[in-house]
Amino acid sequence: MKRTKKERQQLLQETISENPFITDEELAEKFQVSIQTIRLDRLELSIPELRERIKNVAAKQFEENVKSLSLEEVVGEIIDIETDRYAISLFDVKEEHVFARNSIARGHHLFAQANSLAVAVIDAEVVLTAKASIQYVRPVRLGERVVAKAKINEISAARTIVEVISSVGNETVFMGTFNMHRSM
Repeated sequence: MKRTKKERQQLLQETISENPFITDEELAEKFQVSIQTIRLDRLELSIPELRERIKNVAAKQFEENVKSLSLEEVVGEIIDIETDRYAISLFDVKEEHVFARNSIARGHHLFAQANSLAVAVIDAEVVLTAKASIQYVRPVRLGERVVAKAKINEISAARTIVEVISSVGNETVFMGTFNMHRSM
């Protein structure tokens, strides 16, 4: 059954409200229209693209839950977080992050992404890195997107152990275990 534009746009708004992470491709399939039609509908309704919707949801979660640092202090872009459980961030490697000679990312950027994610995931006012055990698995190159996933492995009164695994695509590029000091 073909819907009117108004009906489709109303359903589009409802669908995105229920699931802000739905892609334009999935919406096009659901409503049996072209991806371009979905994009035009979103523009008319002032609904941002998927990446912006993810950022908005993550920023809201971050502001409501993270006590240890501000959003500007995170290296990368947090896209999902549940404090004292897990967090995920994205880091796009740009020209300013690489060695000019070989276009390989400087290691301190990968460490900073993982470390700031380990700080952000902990539900405490003050979080400091007490000790870190890290391993660079392979070089990361200009233009690659690093996805870091932090998972809390252990929580005690003053310490938290956070494991962070960073990947490009399905390939692990960095691993770290962070022993974090926390205070309320």
